Amino acid sequence: MHLKDKVALVTGAAQGIGQAFVEALLEKGCKVALVDLNADVGKASKDAFDKQYDPQRTLFIPCDVSNEEKLKGLWPVAYQPVYSASKHGVIGFTRSVAMAATAKNYGVRINTICPGFVNTPILQTAFKEEKMGLYYSFKEEIKDKMQFYGILEPSLIAEGLIKLLEDDSLNGEVMKITKQGINFHEYCPLP
Repeated sequence: MHLKDKVALVTGAAQGIGQAFVEALLEKGCKVALVDLNADVGKASKDAFDKQYDPQRTLFIPCDVSNEEKLKGLWPVAYQPVYSASKHGVIGFTRSVAMAATAKNYGVRINTICPGFVNTPILQTAFKEEKMGLYYSFKEEIKDKMQFYGILEPSLIAEGLIKLLEDDSLNGEVMKITKQGINFHEYCPLP
């Protein structure tokens, strides 16, 4: 799909991965609605983009649509079994809805991006005891995973998004983004 003059809505757009998505979409010529719960940071982000791009191409909307997608959904996580199960569910849901959309010719594609650890403001506070709760005792194991998998820059996740958007053949895909790069999880092909 050509992205020039398309309209995109990006949630969590004020900072981190969402902000990188906005920048990548603006670079491709899209008009972008920035949606974020943090109104002050969201407005500041829009203002910064407006200095670099036509202000008519951005709109900020304060809104909370909380839903985090992480690489944990591809394998079990000993210290967060319910969280891990929900991520596996998101992947199954994505693949099923993609299959239904194709079967009914709805003209939409549904894919999932599963990034590893990303250098965002959330990651900077991840190891505070009040954030980890009863999982605080797993702090060292999590740090080991971070060292093993590496910490990614938001721009790499945005690169993955653009790949998914521009390649019309991708539907029901699970994109893994790690320090090894952008890859797709291998499943049996969808009918």
